[in-house]
Amino acid sequence: MQDLSFFTTGDGVRIAYRIDGDARLPVLVLSNSIGTTLHMWDGQIPALSRHFRVLRYDTRGHGASGVPAGAYSMDRLGRDVLELLDSLDIPRAHFLGLSLGGFIGQWLGVHAPDRIDRLILANTSAYLGPAPQWDARIAATLQAPDMTDTAAMFLGNWFPARLLQAGGPIIDAFRAGLMATDKHGLAGAFAAVRDADLRRTIALITAPTLVISGRDDTVTAASHGAAIAATVPGAQSLELPVVHLSNIEQPEAFMDAVLGFLLPR
Repeated sequence: MQDLSFFTTGDGVRIAYRIDGDARLPVLVLSNSIGTTLHMWDGQIPALSRHFRVLRYDTRGHGASGVPAGAYSMDRLGRDVLELLDSLDIPRAHFLGLSLGGFIGQWLGVHAPDRIDRLILANTSAYLGPAPQWDARIAATLQAPDMTDTAAMFLGNWFPARLLQAGGPIIDAFRAGLMATDKHGLAGAFAAVRDADLRRTIALITAPTLVISGRDDTVTAASHGAAIAATVPGAQSLELPVVHLSNIEQPEAFMDAVLGFLLPR
């Protein structure tokens, strides 16, 4: 297991990343949800790294990456990925993003079509308005004495009640990750989602696209995934019987879908 590497973006933010898999394999970028780190993909790395050079990173404001103050934008989060690829001399890559990572994937598909081979958008939306609900969430996050309430909210949105009640090392790890997240990073990412509306522009995506939705997702509803799949030309769509973190709740079905879509027929 290789330790984290770092690069610095054009606006001076240090981004943590790591690479698994042979350098001769095609590159697959993984992008995580708000409130998680690149470790949310740990369970997928053994299978993915057999076929791909897997590049994952901590979104700005999360994990070991820098936490700049103020609102983030989807444009900046997308350019973080492009600058990371540039720093590693990677001209093109497949991209798999979940939740916020899926928003970033949509942005890349629209704005950097020459850099994206195949695109997988998991448990995500093109728009999660209206803005006032995000303003309230940002204010509550910044005013809270610690992350306890925020962590409970996220866990309730991410997992079915039976998994939360059963607990165990996976739930404990996600709770610990949330408790360690900087509230300013969380608020910055909330602002990026608040201000994003990709409902019309994703019609410009040319990359072959797979949209994975969760039947019981209360954050990015299955109807949101269906709307993306109906708008992106030629997109494929899959609905899994999951809540939000589909790679954690149904890892086998998730990996079957991902590898079936990315590997040559």
